[in-house]
Amino acid sequence: MARRKIIAGNWKMNKTPSEAKELVELLKPLVNNPDVDVVYCVPAVDITTVVEAVKGTNVAVGAENISDQDKGAYTGEISGDMLVDAGVKYVIIGHSERRGYYSEDDAFLNRKVKKAFEKGLTPILCCGESLEQRETGVTMDWIRLQIKSDLQGVTAEQAKTMVIAYEPIWAIGTGKTATADQAEEVCKGIRDTIAEIYDTDTAEKIRIQYGGSMNAGNCKELLAKPDIDGGLIGGASLKADFGQIVNYNK
Repeated sequence: MARRKIIAGNWKMNKTPSEAKELVELLKPLVNNPDVDVVYCVPAVDITTVVEAVKGTNVAVGAENISDQDKGAYTGEISGDMLVDAGVKYVIIGHSERRGYYSEDDAFLNRKVKKAFEKGLTPILCCGESLEQRETGVTMDWIRLQIKSDLQGVTAEQAKTMVIAYEPIWAIGTGKTATADQAEEVCKGIRDTIAEIYDTDTAEKIRIQYGGSMNAGNCKELLAKPDIDGGLIGGASLKADFGQIVNYNK
């Protein structure tokens, strides 16, 4: 089946609200592709600015984090209700930087995934291996464990609507990129894992992104692979090149 491509920018900790508005204006004419879902996942302080700035365009707004709690004494956290009320549609969960720098484990991420679904948000669930794990041949064992743990208690109907982003840790922000064949091999492995957990129909409907330094130069080859349904873009999402990725099919 033909899955609709989804290109999401992960801005990470970049852009003040005023800079965010400038970037949205720069990208507006460059990301208009009716064949692709486009998402900007932005820092919390930029959300309301970007939601306002993308009105009338084909762009949806995502958050970079969500609390597993609804409200209360959780200083610095942002709840799903806050995100929904602000106009957010997607949320990144389990990025390697959150897993690594902030010690977010799979049990915690599983609660976040379920909270996102509870609030009507679409999770972009990240998974990926380190260079050491790849070199020792445990890539798929590791990623299978991440996915199975993070999707505990998630129904097939929910899973069909979500996005999984394969991000090899060794290719994030390093300029290194998995070859298109390497990326396809893991993305197919992820799809096979979803079929194991649920069924073939769910596996065929879920969208799987590649997120390891995809850029304007390599996006066409990567997105031509049958199991790569989009990209989660870091640095390249902060400049005009992002438009070339969104319009990879032109």
